[in-house]
Amino acid sequence: MGKWAEATVMVVLVVTVACDPGKLSACAVPIFFGIAPSKSCCSNLRAQAKDGCFCQYVRDPMYASYINSTNARKTIAACGIAFPSC
Repeated sequence: MGKWAEATVMVVLVVTVACDPGKLSACAVPIFFGIAPSKSCCSNLRAQAKDGCFCQYVRDPMYASYINSTNARKTIAACGIAFPSC
């Protein structure tokens, strides 16, 4: 009789989050001019915060100066979102 070997196969599903900076366009006016953000802006920011996009933007030279700006941080705070420490 042969011996049976039990093999465990692990399948790893990797889900990549596609952070879309275009979704930040709803927040362009608050970020550039410091006015109160709209519900649409806050909704988009919450979705991107949940997906970890802010840290990706902070590391990207194209977006870092915008996301790190005083008005962007005020906008994020006005939406009730904690700015992550990346």
